[in-house]
Amino acid sequence: MSLSARNRLAGTVRSIDSEGLVAEVVVETEGGETVAAVITRDSVERLGIDEDDEVSAVVKATDVMIEAE
Repeated sequence: MSLSARNRLAGTVRSIDSEGLVAEVVVETEGGETVAAVITRDSVERLGIDEDDEVSAVVKATDVMIEAE
């Protein structure tokens, strides 16, 4: 599959927490940072992902906000 998004973070699935129709997937990047995505439970099953699988977190956003106190 080809995507237009260029922001790809390679990493390892560290946890999948499913509740109802959604699941939070936490990925640890090669640099040691973590990123979380909330996707449907069906998507987790369709992708066949499990903890310790190697995946890419693809970031496609229209806005990035910064807040400082």
